[in-house]
Amino acid sequence: MKLIIRWLCSAVALLAVAYLYSGVVVTSFTGALIAAAVLGALNTVVRPVLVLLTLPVTVVTLGLFLFIVNALMFWAAASLVSGLNVKGFGAALIGSLIYSVLQLAIDFVLERLLFKD
Repeated sequence: MKLIIRWLCSAVALLAVAYLYSGVVVTSFTGALIAAAVLGALNTVVRPVLVLLTLPVTVVTLGLFLFIVNALMFWAAASLVSGLNVKGFGAALIGSLIYSVLQLAIDFVLERLLFKD
């Protein structure tokens, strides 16, 4: 049940990113659901490999390069899903920042308020 709720909240967060920033376009809620699933899969499989490969650059930039890695994941998801369009790498960077902040808020609400142990 937690997985489905997180997935739905991630899709709503993608819709919120599209509403808040014009560089990201989500065509429908179905497109947002698919994009959220693809983005979650990319962050689970590809992102750890990229973080490991770019570890020296990340250390030199004091962790700021992780923003670039997040933007690459966001941009890759947009290129794989037809329901999510990003207007360039700068839009992917800003969109991924907004999405990350929304995901932090979602995680806080779900863990602290809904899924208390």
